[in-house]
Amino acid sequence: MIRVVLPYHLRTLAGVADEVELPLDGAVTLRAVLDALETRYPPLVGTLRDHSTGRRRPFIRFFACQQDLSHDPLDALLPLPVLTAAEPLLIIGAIAGG
Repeated sequence: MIRVVLPYHLRTLAGVADEVELPLDGAVTLRAVLDALETRYPPLVGTLRDHSTGRRRPFIRFFACQQDLSHDPLDALLPLPVLTAAEPLLIIGAIAGG
């Protein structure tokens, strides 16, 4: 079981109030988590990754265990505390402006 914390606007879109738990089998990678999120919550399709390229949207960031995973390969294994549900995977909407 993987715990995922979504930003407020994506929680609203997905219709969830708090963090979500995803049962995953096999290698737990960022790609597997994103695939599971989009399967379980279809309104999220295209909000985290570009439809055509599958790449992370520019203002979406992924964090776990005080590490920025945003630029890690999508097929890299997630940190052990995330795999054991001791820590959540945080999906954050970056803020820009001046």
